[in-house]
Amino acid sequence: MATLRARYDHLLGTERPEIVEIVSWAAGNGDRSENGDYIYGRKRMREIDRELAHLARRMKVLRVVDPAQQSDRSRVFFGARVELADDDDLRQSVTLVGDDEQDAGAGRVGWNSPIAKALRGASVGDVRTVRLPSGVKEWEIMAIAYD
Repeated sequence: MATLRARYDHLLGTERPEIVEIVSWAAGNGDRSENGDYIYGRKRMREIDRELAHLARRMKVLRVVDPAQQSDRSRVFFGARVELADDDDLRQSVTLVGDDEQDAGAGRVGWNSPIAKALRGASVGDVRTVRLPSGVKEWEIMAIAYD
């Protein structure tokens, strides 16, 4: 939520006013049909307005969930940090987060990703199969933690 709010504030308070200033300046230069600054500025302003509307809609429906308040810590739910092992006993740890917070490089997978969907409700010792673009993969749940 804080990341979305920071992006919204940056767009509304910094980027959009800069583009409005450029468009105003370019509009004062005369012929708008061949004025690259004006055309690009108007296009960029529409992009910013679209993103602001998207962020406003997302922030309106989001709710903050505290994983530490999870009552059933023996199964995988939102906010769980899950240690997985594949067939070759290669281990990895993933944390189930909101789709807006996902970062695969940091082990943060979005709630609606294929792996998160497969892990939902699992317990330690369960084996889950995930269909990935690279093929089918099986993981065993080794540990579950809620920070």
